[in-house]
Amino acid sequence: MFTGIVQALGEVRAHREGRLIVCAPSLVRDLAVGGSVAVNGVCLTAVAVDPHAGTFAAELSPETLRRTTLGELAEGDRVNLELPLRAGEFLGGHLLQGHVDAVGEVRAVEPQPDGSYLFAFRVDPEYDPWIVEKGSIAVDGISLTPFGVEGGRFRVAVIPHTYRNTTLQARGPGARVNVEFDILAKYVAKQLQCQRRGAERECR
Repeated sequence: MFTGIVQALGEVRAHREGRLIVCAPSLVRDLAVGGSVAVNGVCLTAVAVDPHAGTFAAELSPETLRRTTLGELAEGDRVNLELPLRAGEFLGGHLLQGHVDAVGEVRAVEPQPDGSYLFAFRVDPEYDPWIVEKGSIAVDGISLTPFGVEGGRFRVAVIPHTYRNTTLQARGPGARVNVEFDILAKYVAKQLQCQRRGAERECR
């Protein structure tokens, strides 16, 4: 499990034939081969770790490439990184699985007088039941609070610290992002759907 609190910004060193190599010296020292790491909100397995070079490698399955934006990464791109939550650690954001539900799009970025930013995103309207006003949502692995939810659109307020220390600083209108909805909202929506349909087999 992850929390949506980005621990480091990594840099893509190579991306070819389904293999992604990322440089992140501050994070690699705590990562071992076989360990999990969230890259832009996608849970991956480190298949190689080079502490001296400060890099790790992960393999991307066809499903991951199809369902996320990781296939669009190029050498030099920066990525949000987070290691899994350890037992006893503070839960600073909200519980995430690193399983991307949808690819969304940045619709607008509005700088605010206090140095913060308002971001507007869009996903397919079918996901509206999973987006809870003032609940939790993850965008490229960043735990955020959505508001103004309507027709697949939602907005978030991004404080200066989050903007400076995540890939949001490089996201403008039209950029594609990985979105993971709150797992609790998904379970509640599923149960309500089952109750409405009265189909017991769908709830198993």
